[in-house]
Amino acid sequence: MAGAREIQSRMKSIQDTMKITNAMYMISSSKLKRVKKRLEDTEPYFYTLQSVLERIARHFPDIQHRYIDPSPDRTPAQKKTGYLVITGDKGLAGAYNHNVMKLAEQEMNQGGGNDTLFVVGQVGVHYFQKKGMHVDTHFHYTAQNPTMNRARIISEKLLELYDCQELDEIYVIYTKMTNSIHMEAVMTKLLPLERHRYEGHLPANVPMQDMVLFPTPDAVIDSIVPNYVTGFIYGALVESFSSEQNSRMMAMEAATRNAREMLKSLEIEYNRVRQAAITQEITEVISGAKAQKRKKGGASSR
Repeated sequence: MAGAREIQSRMKSIQDTMKITNAMYMISSSKLKRVKKRLEDTEPYFYTLQSVLERIARHFPDIQHRYIDPSPDRTPAQKKTGYLVITGDKGLAGAYNHNVMKLAEQEMNQGGGNDTLFVVGQVGVHYFQKKGMHVDTHFHYTAQNPTMNRARIISEKLLELYDCQELDEIYVIYTKMTNSIHMEAVMTKLLPLERHRYEGHLPANVPMQDMVLFPTPDAVIDSIVPNYVTGFIYGALVESFSSEQNSRMMAMEAATRNAREMLKSLEIEYNRVRQAAITQEITEVISGAKAQKRKKGGASSR
């Protein structure tokens, strides 16, 4: 059994760790509230862009554009696919990083081998480099500070490669926060846009208004799609950041709860050790007193 001093040392170490986990919980909570407010402020604009794309798909079902279902001129094995993988810069967030990286690795292993990897977050970069997978571009400082400007930098890079036919398809792999408890790693096709996703069927009583695209439908799509891509990437960055903070909050809360349970167990063990030590001291005092009494009794009999 450990001594009282050793148990006290362990209890102090756990108490110090609890202070850290509590502080990390509060910091993540504050960051989560701030970034969710930022997303709510920008969502209406990008939802409007998506609505415009839906209207274009309904009114111009035969439109041909490089951003919308281009005719495949390569076999699946020849297709060049780009994956934007969004991870965090730090750990201590439960399975947040692990789930995204495993999904990305699984999808790339199933592909034809013509893959290009774009990574947000230090954890993802280190993981893929350790696996021997080449990271084409690493967007620094983005995971901990998702802004519209950083999303625009990423979208410009991806669109440049897509427009130059260096990439045939682009996917985004990120963590979607469905609610405050459940988060899921998902993969979404960013480009080319799949026509069926925007061909909504309106109810019969909703009138179809005429739509005119000026100067041309191609010019309008050339203007809308880059903004849509930027908005989607920004949304994915914020969703991932929110998921990371929420996962860290849950992990720190669990760590704090486990620390309290450990402290309770150690307090019981400490009290037992202390009680045993006191009992031992009392026993030694009584034994000494009895020995002295016997010694005095022996001396008086002589």
